[in-house]
Amino acid sequence: MSLSFCGNDRNTSYNVDEGVLNNGCFVDALNLVPHVFLLFITFPILFIGWGSQSSKVQIHHNTWLHFPGHNLRWLLTFILLFVHVCEISEGIVSDGHMKSRHLHLFMPALMGFIAATTSIVYYHNIETSNFPKLLLALFFYWVLAFITKTVKLVFYCRSDIGITKLRFCITALLVILYGLLMAVEMNVIRVRKYVFFKNQQKVKPPEDLQDLGVRFLQPFVNLLSKATYWWMNTVIISAHKRPIDLKIVGKLPIAMRARTNYFCLKDAYEEQKKKVFDQPGSTPSMWLSMYRAFGRPILLSSMFRYLADLLGFAGPLCIYGIVNPMGHDQPQNQTNVPANPNNPTDVYYISSKQFLENSYVLAVLLFLALILQRTFLQASYYVAIETGINLRGALLAMIYNKILRLSTSNMSMGEMNLGQINNLVAIETNQLMWFLFLCPNLWAMPIQIIMGVVLLYYFLDKSALVGAAVIVLLAPIQYFIATKLADAQKNTLDYSTERLKKTNEILKGIKLLKLYSWETIFCHNVEDTRMKELRSLKSFAVYTSLSIFMNTAIPIAAVLATFVVYDLLKMQFTPAVAFASLSLFHILVTPLFLLSTVVRFAVKAMISVQKLNEFFVSDEIREESWRNGTSSSVSLEPCKKHTTAHTKVINRKQPLRYQLETHDQSFRRQLRPTETEEVAVKIANGCFSWGSGMATLSDINIRIPTGQLTMIVGQVGCGKSSLLLAALGEMQTISGKVYWSKLPESDMKVDEPLSEADSSFEANRSKNRNSVAYAAQKPWLLNATVEENITFGSPFVKQRYKAVTDACSLQPDIDLLPFGDQTEIGERGINLSGGQRQRICVARALYQNTNIVFLDDPFSALDIHLSDHLMQEGILKFLQEDKRTVVLVTHKLQYLTHADWIIAMKDGTILREGTLKDIQNNDTELYEHWKTLMNRQDQELEKDTDIDNQTTLERKTLRRAMYLREAKSQMEDEDEEEENEEEDDDDMSTVMRLRTNLPWRACWKYLTSGGFSLLFLMIFSKLIKHAVFVATDCWLIVWTSKPEIQVNQTTDSTEMESFNQYVAVFSILSVTGIILCLVTSLTVEWMGFSAAKNLHHNLLNKIILAPISFFDTTPLGQILNRFSADTNIIDQHIPPALESLTRSTLLCLSAIGLIFYAIPKFIIILVPLLIAFYFIQKYFRVASKDLQELDDTTQLPLLCHFSETAEGLTTIRAFRHEFRFRERMLELTDTNNIAYLFLSAANRWLEVRTDYLGAFIVLTAAVGSITCKLTPGLVGLSLTYALTITNYLNWVVRNLADLEVQIGAVKKVNSFLSTESENYEGSIDPSQVPEDWPQHGEIRIQDLCVRYDSSLKPVLKHVKAYIHPGQKVGICGRTGSGKSSLSLAFFRMVDIFEGKIVIDNIDITKLPLQTLRSRLSIILQDPILFSGSIRFNLDPECKCNDDRLWEALEIAQLKNRVKALPGGLDALVTEGGENFSVGQRQLFCLARAFVRKSSILIMDEATASIDMATENILQKVVMTAFADRTVVTIAHRVSSILDADLVLVFCEGILVECDIPSNLLAQQESLFACLVKAHK
Repeated sequence: MSLSFCGNDRNTSYNVDEGVLNNGCFVDALNLVPHVFLLFITFPILFIGWGSQSSKVQIHHNTWLHFPGHNLRWLLTFILLFVHVCEISEGIVSDGHMKSRHLHLFMPALMGFIAATTSIVYYHNIETSNFPKLLLALFFYWVLAFITKTVKLVFYCRSDIGITKLRFCITALLVILYGLLMAVEMNVIRVRKYVFFKNQQKVKPPEDLQDLGVRFLQPFVNLLSKATYWWMNTVIISAHKRPIDLKIVGKLPIAMRARTNYFCLKDAYEEQKKKVFDQPGSTPSMWLSMYRAFGRPILLSSMFRYLADLLGFAGPLCIYGIVNPMGHDQPQNQTNVPANPNNPTDVYYISSKQFLENSYVLAVLLFLALILQRTFLQASYYVAIETGINLRGALLAMIYNKILRLSTSNMSMGEMNLGQINNLVAIETNQLMWFLFLCPNLWAMPIQIIMGVVLLYYFLDKSALVGAAVIVLLAPIQYFIATKLADAQKNTLDYSTERLKKTNEILKGIKLLKLYSWETIFCHNVEDTRMKELRSLKSFAVYTSLSIFMNTAIPIAAVLATFVVYDLLKMQFTPAVAFASLSLFHILVTPLFLLSTVVRFAVKAMISVQKLNEFFVSDEIREESWRNGTSSSVSLEPCKKHTTAHTKVINRKQPLRYQLETHDQSFRRQLRPTETEEVAVKIANGCFSWGSGMATLSDINIRIPTGQLTMIVGQVGCGKSSLLLAALGEMQTISGKVYWSKLPESDMKVDEPLSEADSSFEANRSKNRNSVAYAAQKPWLLNATVEENITFGSPFVKQRYKAVTDACSLQPDIDLLPFGDQTEIGERGINLSGGQRQRICVARALYQNTNIVFLDDPFSALDIHLSDHLMQEGILKFLQEDKRTVVLVTHKLQYLTHADWIIAMKDGTILREGTLKDIQNNDTELYEHWKTLMNRQDQELEKDTDIDNQTTLERKTLRRAMYLREAKSQMEDEDEEEENEEEDDDDMSTVMRLRTNLPWRACWKYLTSGGFSLLFLMIFSKLIKHAVFVATDCWLIVWTSKPEIQVNQTTDSTEMESFNQYVAVFSILSVTGIILCLVTSLTVEWMGFSAAKNLHHNLLNKIILAPISFFDTTPLGQILNRFSADTNIIDQHIPPALESLTRSTLLCLSAIGLIFYAIPKFIIILVPLLIAFYFIQKYFRVASKDLQELDDTTQLPLLCHFSETAEGLTTIRAFRHEFRFRERMLELTDTNNIAYLFLSAANRWLEVRTDYLGAFIVLTAAVGSITCKLTPGLVGLSLTYALTITNYLNWVVRNLADLEVQIGAVKKVNSFLSTESENYEGSIDPSQVPEDWPQHGEIRIQDLCVRYDSSLKPVLKHVKAYIHPGQKVGICGRTGSGKSSLSLAFFRMVDIFEGKIVIDNIDITKLPLQTLRSRLSIILQDPILFSGSIRFNLDPECKCNDDRLWEALEIAQLKNRVKALPGGLDALVTEGGENFSVGQRQLFCLARAFVRKSSILIMDEATASIDMATENILQKVVMTAFADRTVVTIAHRVSSILDADLVLVFCEGILVECDIPSNLLAQQESLFACLVKAHK
């Protein structure tokens, strides 16, 4: 065909006799002018102006500034581009009807498309550089384009080319669009005044973009970048260079921060509160509040969803439009149509109907519809997710604010506990967030279902109702299965919790279990609970597989029923109808199943809102005026007190009663003049309650003098702590008032409101009387470093910090920690003892620069030496010299001599108030009672001053915990250094390859853990299932391509049989497919179930049999994580992810395979698409994994912060640190939200790209099918499968990324499975060992060398000793000398690498471990009891009768105590034995040792943590009940082994002395003699 701009089929094409504007070709040529003008003007600017900046650093985003009408411009440009595509298509189709080529029909449109694209690129660059003057070129372009298109429209009107012709409609649309764009440009001139105005307006970028920390740019980028998430490219690609961390994700934009959204929700909630204020019994509507605050974005998301759903129906309609004409013999297009003689343009113009009947046009429209549908769908998802995250942030801020104001009585009376608050934070807010995610579906899906049914009815007539009925009738079954699935999950969780509790007990008591050889018994105990969990997990797996089966089977059943009925109705069953209907069924099934899920989430959301409402209306603490710093001055009477010059030094050499009797008030320090004029706190006629209605404190009239030490004493439970809390405003005031002296205005510091950003602490501020330094009775620590716990938000002052740590004797403890005071403590850090935690809390109170200090029984967890040091250095020196008001609650009456003011309490009332002298003179009975109590404390002191103090033992425990951990970390560091040296020469690509590689080894480990037979069955059934699916669809081609049968009397019976054969084969294939769906889903779940069972079994056995050094070097939390989070992922998350991955992958592969079979040339397009897909998934997987980890790691600190706040509420409010904690909460919330938002944006980034790839595959399949002139059935099947690729391609990558993260759990478990077990085998067969061995208890230690690990130094070196049968042996030495290592050597808990221990003529290294450990007994320093019965704790092996157990309890003097318990021997022991005292627990351990009847008993510092009375019982039992047994005592109190038959003294792992005590004491220079002297 010849080529010409105006065509050469007629001579009049270039005729301008009737005027140039009356020549259609000239008018089309005129329309080229604006486009050429724009390209001529903009290209030099784009390529020369910005090309010169190519070598410069990329322009930072803080210069991005949207001009007025930014979004409207982009929207109009997109519409303009679409209209130009339609104009090009119309021109090409029209040109196809002409005899010669008419370029003027589509070339101006093509140039217009290029110009429109150039205009938006040009605009973006101008906007980025904030140089609006260059927009003048665009303004002239829009004006010229508008004029030329108007001329063209007028020409068409004159030529009688009306609205029936598509070209006229397109031209009219272009006139409107160019006019609107011209108006937008004029608006920019009007607002920015960059031209035609004298004063140009200067505009700054948004505040967010001025902050370089904001990296989440979705709200600020242009519309195209928003739709395609182009701005995420930098983040996704950078993940290959370095892992994504908090620095990369940056901060949230202001509009998305929890603070901003909190105010929106709070304002809406306050409005609702005002509405119901006058309506008693009514509560503010949380739903309306959420709608007012977040309704608009949800409506926007719903609108996007509506548009996406409507565009989704373009697929079936286009399939019908493309396939239907192929079934007819007439050609689609009639070419070479003669020109209309009355048409002055000599051009054939087509109508809209003719245009849409063109198959190529439909293919392009299908492609564009898919692009738009997926763009709108992802936009809907993003807006809904962003809104849900904003709502969650607002709710968390509201909950936190409520917690800070929550009445303490609510917490103490159990109306609101920590668990409920944690549920509100972790569950209810997430339920509402997820509801908002799914909210647009709630009203979009019903419309989608209605539209689907209507279209089905259009295609299939009445038979469509049958298919719809099948789906609707089976949907309740799916809902029932989902309900059962939720119940099974809940039951599984309950059993999992019980299993974890038992596992935790095993890990905490693993040393005892190994020493007693009870590992197998307790392992079976856990396995029994695991079997219950597995039974529940089996139900979960079955219901999961049924759910998957229903999702896949229902569409097949619906299609089968519909098509069979349709064919039975003798309607014409064509490929167009069949495959368009098939595509519609795929669309229709999804909303029907999702609807049940959304309804379930809606019900959960309603319950969550109800719980939140109850929480928000719960009682709040009363705002006392003093707490706001607005208290009026109160005239208070001064307290009567005596004065002294110096504080008195504590003297432990004198009895307490002596100190009390010689106490003289004349030695009190001189008061400041101002102190005699006021008191710090006064309570007048106070009556306080904890909310029960009964007064806890009554008739309270007290004064606390300013700048003095006030002590509150009284028996346990008399209300001392309550009095402090009442003064702090934490209790409910029934009557009376609490007065606080007014703080001068210059010293006031009122808590800032939430909106204030400045939370800095002024280092030079005055002491704040509104802030009280409070140390609670129960120590409360933050999950932070030691330093942060002590400074507590105050500036770090080195001198002050050192003084405080010295006063609290913390420095020796800090020195033991791996990172000193920068070591993190608390739930997520090193576990400290009670005394260490208490001293840190006291140090926090001392460090704060407050006027008043409340110390609630700070000595309760401290030994007497530390108590004295803290009293002397901390309270009497540090606080009193600083003239601070100190209120001390204590039971240590010996300190009363140092008190300036004493408040004695009894039964919630004030028994006496005054100085010690006043009480001595006025209440002799009370004074004598105190002297009696001090006499008892003297007896305790005599004991305590002769022994290692409790603090030494605490530090010893900490040192042991750190020793092996440090050794392990040093080894790891050395290994890392070696690896780093090796990898220094490697390039970055090696590191990246490791990050991008899939964990194939862990995957194979998981798959093979389920069994090879199940793995083979899963693969085989999956392949067969998808083969049957393809066969079913291919048979549909055969069925629909059959010749049409005219049913009449002469119809051949053979033809009818053939007709029945089509239905029969299709039915058989469909039913086979349904059965295989069930088989595959069950196989995958069963394989996952089997893998979970085997992995946990192997893990438990491997851990339980691991050497004790493994538990010393591996944190308990890390081991527990393998049994909790990782096991949960393996149990419940991997199987569904694996099933979804295999299903979506095989669907895509089968679709691509079929398209390739139909169109072999498809491979040309497929190769570049597969390359693009490979890189997309490669980059996404790495970024997704990083972002998921970031989301997980940022969520834990947030939840911990809520728990910390609820636990330490009184401390936070006393310190007046609500603002600081609130700011911390907002920071943690924003940090977690930004990680989740980036993860959501990354998912959208992936889905948009995979959806676009799928759309290209659809376009290629459609064009290829039309071009290759395939059969209608094959075209329909190719397009249907191509649409399937669009739906499932992104799920392949998403499931792959999720599975990669989840397989990490298998990898972690697998790393523990490689742990070496203890060598339980021995060279001697257990049958060769006498049953009563060891019968005598003779021990020979020959040249013994011991180490904890082969990589560590020896802890015992060449020890030689002989212990006679029945001897009582004491082992002593300084800390770290190797005493306890010897006791572990008897049980082969450590590595005996040289020498041997021979017991009753048998070398213990040759014995099986089970035999050795089951024949010896040991009592450890820390008494360990397990949850269960007393019988189980004494005899887990169930070898002894009740008489034997009662005898053991009687010997341990516990018989009467146990008999008094309900159930006797079957009485319940709580976890850790918390329902018994420490002393009683140690006596139970003694009874346990007696039950074993071993001739050798090892006591490893067994009396270290018990009182004198319990120790006396224990020593007495050892001397009587164990008189004929060999007893080896590791002594921390040297005095306890003075009566021993033999003493072994160790120093640095060497046995330096071995003799009877009297001989060693006779040698004054002996180490034993030195140890005895040191402890006197």
